[in-house]
Amino acid sequence: MSVNQSTHTGPPYGQPQPGYGGYLPPGYGGQPTPTVPTSQYGAYNGPVTGYPQTAPPQGSLRAPSTSGAPASASGTFVPPGQQAYSQFGQGDVRNGIPASTAPLQRPPASQQFMPGTTPTPVSQSATFQSYGPPPTSTQQLTNHMGGMHISGVSTSVPSPGVLGYGPPTSVPASGSFTSSGSGQYVPYSNQGPPPPAVPHGLPPTTLSQGLPMAQPPSSGPPSALNLSHQAPGFAPPPSSAGVGASNYPPPAGVSRPPPMQSTSLPGQAATGPLTSQPNHVTSPPPQPAMAGPPLGPPMAGLQGPPPSHPSQPGYAVQQNGSFGQHRGTQPNYGPAYPGPANYGSQPGPPPPPPPKRLDPDSIPSPIQVIEDDRNNRGSEPFITGVRGQVPPLVTTNFLVKDQGNASPRYIRCTSYNIPCTSDMAKQSQVPLAAVIKPLAVLPAEEAPPYLVDHGESGPIRCNRCKAYMCPFMQFIEGGRRFQCCFCNCVTEVPSQYFQHLDHTGRRVDYYDRPELSLGSYEFLATVDYCKNNKYPNPPAYIFMIDVSYNAIRSGLVRLICEELKTLLDYLPREGNMEESAIRVGFVTYNKVLHFYNVKSSLGQPQMMVVSDVADMFVPLLDGFLVNVNESRTVFTSLLDQIPEMFADTRETETVFAPVIQAGMEALKAAECAGKLFIFHTSLPIAEAPGKLKNRDDKKLINTDKEKTLFQPQTNFYNNLAKECVTQGCCVDLFLFPNQYLDVATLGVVPHQTGGSLYKYTFFQVETDQERFLNDLRRDVQKEVGFDAVMRVRTSTGIRATDFFGAFYMSNTTDVELAGLDCDKTITVEFKHDDKLSEESGALLQCAILYTSCAGQRRLRIHNLSLNCCTQLADLYRNCETDTLINFLAKFAYRGVLNNPVKTVRDTLINQCAQILACYRKNCASPSSAGQLILPECMKLLPVYLNCVLKSDVLQPGAEVTTDDRSYIRQLITSMDVADTNVFFYPRLLPLTKIDPNSDSLPPAIRNSEERLSKGDIYLLENGLNIFLWVGANVQQGLIQNLFGVASFSQISGSMCVLPVLDNPFSKRVRSVIDMFQSQRSRYMKLMIVKQEDKLDLLFKHFLVEDKSMNGGASYVDFLCHMHKEIRQLLS
Repeated sequence: MSVNQSTHTGPPYGQPQPGYGGYLPPGYGGQPTPTVPTSQYGAYNGPVTGYPQTAPPQGSLRAPSTSGAPASASGTFVPPGQQAYSQFGQGDVRNGIPASTAPLQRPPASQQFMPGTTPTPVSQSATFQSYGPPPTSTQQLTNHMGGMHISGVSTSVPSPGVLGYGPPTSVPASGSFTSSGSGQYVPYSNQGPPPPAVPHGLPPTTLSQGLPMAQPPSSGPPSALNLSHQAPGFAPPPSSAGVGASNYPPPAGVSRPPPMQSTSLPGQAATGPLTSQPNHVTSPPPQPAMAGPPLGPPMAGLQGPPPSHPSQPGYAVQQNGSFGQHRGTQPNYGPAYPGPANYGSQPGPPPPPPPKRLDPDSIPSPIQVIEDDRNNRGSEPFITGVRGQVPPLVTTNFLVKDQGNASPRYIRCTSYNIPCTSDMAKQSQVPLAAVIKPLAVLPAEEAPPYLVDHGESGPIRCNRCKAYMCPFMQFIEGGRRFQCCFCNCVTEVPSQYFQHLDHTGRRVDYYDRPELSLGSYEFLATVDYCKNNKYPNPPAYIFMIDVSYNAIRSGLVRLICEELKTLLDYLPREGNMEESAIRVGFVTYNKVLHFYNVKSSLGQPQMMVVSDVADMFVPLLDGFLVNVNESRTVFTSLLDQIPEMFADTRETETVFAPVIQAGMEALKAAECAGKLFIFHTSLPIAEAPGKLKNRDDKKLINTDKEKTLFQPQTNFYNNLAKECVTQGCCVDLFLFPNQYLDVATLGVVPHQTGGSLYKYTFFQVETDQERFLNDLRRDVQKEVGFDAVMRVRTSTGIRATDFFGAFYMSNTTDVELAGLDCDKTITVEFKHDDKLSEESGALLQCAILYTSCAGQRRLRIHNLSLNCCTQLADLYRNCETDTLINFLAKFAYRGVLNNPVKTVRDTLINQCAQILACYRKNCASPSSAGQLILPECMKLLPVYLNCVLKSDVLQPGAEVTTDDRSYIRQLITSMDVADTNVFFYPRLLPLTKIDPNSDSLPPAIRNSEERLSKGDIYLLENGLNIFLWVGANVQQGLIQNLFGVASFSQISGSMCVLPVLDNPFSKRVRSVIDMFQSQRSRYMKLMIVKQEDKLDLLFKHFLVEDKSMNGGASYVDFLCHMHKEIRQLLS
């Protein structure tokens, strides 16, 4: 949490808040965590919540650091005492501008270098890692760069260590390097023939035609992936994302055009570009013709000792963000490159030295961006009073203070500054969307939304558009009327709500009313907001257990029954209630259904069998749904008897739809909403409504019929889901398949009712019970709203046009959810229907009407104000890449239902190329076509997009089952931004760098095999799985301390939990794993992976910057491909 947690500014609002005490009761092991299925696929299982603190950068550190700080062994620098991930929302204060109360401006999206300005010195420490020869795939880039002839560069390089495992060479910190690896100008020698074209549906990433030099080149704007030339004696501006500049020596004598933009930020000279914001990968950089020091011998006087680095011809390095007057070459770096190569029409003969490969350290690093944000924005609270502020990244730990806009924990947008016209929006192709998590759980330091009770009159609303009272409404005529901020209609203020205005036109009770001063709050709903105009009964939970042969034999039934005996004491309750108001019921089933009467007056439970599954009815009303405390002895007796009753069953067939129908009918008879917890093991092939057949067919992959694998077999379940939503019956489904189960069809009802889906493939009690029980506990205990309806209202000019998530819609505006829990998000896309104005901005209000777990009808309101712009640069300066990727993944995952997967992939690539090409054309300073220029806050778009394209839904490997793909597709649809972030780009921590005596985590490292060392142990998590990867050369002492065995060969790969050993290293590693578990919404299964072992291939699947086994491109190759696509669009 943030270090300076200042207290809430407004006065407290008085009333105690029911229902928010954190729903996890003390005795239950704290925060129960989630689970993951065990398919060969590493148990793909569910969304993730908060994001743990971790790792520092591999790219340039943006925050100045002390020049003598030690470099960590992993090749990244962490300032002493500094927390590992930083918190700065993409943009502003990232550039070292002091935090101010004014709205934070993002740095100008792209700025040009100007001669004559003095650099802002930033003393940076740099460390370099020499990782051995890079994988050949990345070498492609260089072959593609044949178009830039670079001659006369000697390629003497120290021979790197074994591929991917050379020990990191750390270089003394010196103020003259960017710590991004962009300072690591290691020429690579030629590495053999270029690899075959990347199968990907992408054309081969040839940047050869892709990178010819345009005539008047210039050093690209700060966040340019600069594939271009630099002046002798100059390094290209290093990128804050670690897109390091030149691997190529600069040509001389190319003059630089004047800068295009000169937006200056406070504290920054209007002339130069912003410090610390470049993002260039360079091929031959353009070069300024400048006055200044002669291009002579290296300049002395650099801070710190000269780098101990092999001498490199022709590269001047430059400190992050110093774009000012030019410096000579650095000590140990050869003199500047003598003259320009032959650019222009006909390329000359190939240069003698082999082409360079694009250095992975010189392209934007997710780790670096995350670190910089943590360092810059993690310490200050995020105050929501200013319109259009971009929040810190989801990976940053920060405190939110609500002062009129909803917290980013509730709503995140793809852009906080939206185009004023639809033409501008179409031109940029940036989707305008909000990811809304209406019931998100807040950290303990933040107050839950206040509950406002306006009595029988109910909430104050606009007469015309029905928007709810909020901080943006304008009171007029002395406070007697108010003008709606959404539709401009004027409404009378009811007499009981009247209050005088102060000299600023604000009501004098502004701070006493949450709906006037806060972005998020709740209203108590009146009877008019209830079904059939009567207050609802408290909800009910019904547990429906498959007792067929598979479920009994695996020990699953016994496990569930044992757990329920204690779990039912932890049902969600409101506020200070003594016990939960939720009633419970029990059903077991195979081909027939068994209902149980557990009325408190009975000595023994009674069973009633319904064998006519074609016409489902509930055989008893009284005694089926009971209060836990009143009927405890009866249902405990029942849970003891169920495993014995069915112990000798030979029934292998099951029904499924009648089970849902039975639960729904029971809730209907009890006149309440509720949730069904269904535990199911096999494809429902028994004669009954909703019967399914096995239609799994791997031959359909990569054909036009592949989409049918994601579609339900029959419409029966869609209709059933609709009935469930009408009744307020939400379904949570726990699947335990040993073979194909048709998740695409069985998942329809959970999906459309707002429920959750969990899958445990090849379930075994010994290895999977931990995961399943933690998932079940959290699922039963979490806060849920029932019978919910959500509507999003917007100010004039935009409207909500499309919705993604787990819900049902019967019209175009209302999102209906039988249940909505604290982990679910609804994603809303907006389109223009008129012009917006820069003065008034744009507003959105999300209102959700729901029944609380105590049966109280409530309205939760979230408001957010956004800026509007007439300049594309302002749009690109205020985007949030993590939210953009969340939206694009959901858009693509819905697309596979109706389109061939290849079409979906091509659409994604094309849209992102258009986004980046529009930026290049309209916002970046003119520069050579050889530069890939990325907007500062979108520099991770290519790496994250590539992760989405390589995901199992869009590009499955041979071992990924159809059910796995449907399961992941459904999970992602309602995931929040933090969950998709770690799902697509997993977190990888070097455990040997952990300090057992400190709470801070070592810096994370990038997801690539060449970053791994044989002597280290790594932890990788993606929200569904945790892998512990053990290198073959790990010291025996570490192995003994962590696993309790003497050597690498004795470590058991089947272990799913670390032994509890009494030493500091073991305790610290286990506490890190526990911390990761607590941050995710599902429990992650731990897998021990020994290097070169059979699980090693599965582990490598998650190293997403590398080429994947199933044809996915490496990050470097994909970046080249994106560059080529952008150039085609521009030409």
